[in-house]
Amino acid sequence: MNGRRRFLGAALALGASSPLLAGRASAAGRGILQPGKGPIHGRHYLPSLPDQVRWGYLPSLRSEPVLRVRSGETVTIDTVSHEGILEDQGRDPLAYFAKQGVPAKQVLSDAIAVAREYDRTTRNFDVDGPHVVTGPIHVDSAEPGDVLKVEMLSMLPRVPYGVISSRHGKGALPQLAGGAAPAGITVDEIMPPVATDGRPTGDPTRYGNISIFTPVRQGRRGLTGVLPRGRRGSVAFPLRPFMGIMGVAFAAGDGLTGPALNSIPPTLGGGNIDINLLGVGATFYLPVFAEGALFHVGDPHLAMGDGEVALTALEGSLRGTFRLTVCKAGSDGAPSVAFRYPFAETPDAWVPIGLSDPDGAQNGQVNDLDIAMRRAVVNALDFLQHDLGMDRAVAYAYLSAASDFEVSQVVDRTVGVHGVIQKRHFLPS
Repeated sequence: MNGRRRFLGAALALGASSPLLAGRASAAGRGILQPGKGPIHGRHYLPSLPDQVRWGYLPSLRSEPVLRVRSGETVTIDTVSHEGILEDQGRDPLAYFAKQGVPAKQVLSDAIAVAREYDRTTRNFDVDGPHVVTGPIHVDSAEPGDVLKVEMLSMLPRVPYGVISSRHGKGALPQLAGGAAPAGITVDEIMPPVATDGRPTGDPTRYGNISIFTPVRQGRRGLTGVLPRGRRGSVAFPLRPFMGIMGVAFAAGDGLTGPALNSIPPTLGGGNIDINLLGVGATFYLPVFAEGALFHVGDPHLAMGDGEVALTALEGSLRGTFRLTVCKAGSDGAPSVAFRYPFAETPDAWVPIGLSDPDGAQNGQVNDLDIAMRRAVVNALDFLQHDLGMDRAVAYAYLSAASDFEVSQVVDRTVGVHGVIQKRHFLPS
């Protein structure tokens, strides 16, 4: 019980977000953050060079690290968005963004380099994941059975624009193989419209995806993404930057590719977790499966709604700074659930997570939201019982009456649900 109380007390002490961190997040957008230029908040710095990234795949348990850090140290990582460099967009970010009115000096040089020079694997657009994944980072003293605690210290947009894309056969309203509509909608309700689907051509540039360029502007309440609203002007929404992919090595693999290493489905090692609460001030806990943990990041988002229904969020390159800390079993540094399953928290809430197929889509469950929901509830119950000392039946009742369960995303093959347990409910009476 003492351990539970110490963990609870420490977590509640973080209930107010740091003005310094908030300032770092809102300071973005004042210029183009080319590699190594501008503010770098971490002790270590990792760029996304062609030989330091994996395009479409995650590091394996035996991958060689590109950086080594000590537990508790901070690292700043320049991530590259895949939007604007993918094959169906021409694999030429200078040409792609020029069509949107972006001058060459506002296109990131590392995005250009990855698009032109990446040759660690032969790209197959129809099979590979889209994400540019940076890492892995070896964290000294991390061993299987530990937890890697990842604290989000700053998230700076590197460019004042992003892209939101919808692609055929993906998203919440997909066209199934063979042309059929999934249960619940008609063929006419598929997005993008079936008539624009050029996948049979085998040429990604003719696949008919819809990519919507989205400029970022400074508004009265901070940075906003701006989309057209026809004759009625525009619609503006606030940025909430976060990394869609944050993970540790989970799957075995001798090469750089393989189904278990594909960057799309999230797993027990995290990966493409796509939880929009994981911005500045949040903490992500990951069970460790490899020596050194082998932390990696990618899929930077400027903003995302729960569900990510169209397939992508507002995708845009970010400079993220993280503190990486190893938590050993028996310590109070991590919730008990995190030693076997990803878990998150924000300054205001604990966030238990459920995935439909957490072992990498090996058991055929794939995208069943019911399974993800049940696991999120079980993980929430385990946390409330073992870490906060609640009777399990009372905890079940509490979750039903006072906690929210939200759809993380429905587009990553393995789908996700996360709970939101408000810390203010647990303040001393």
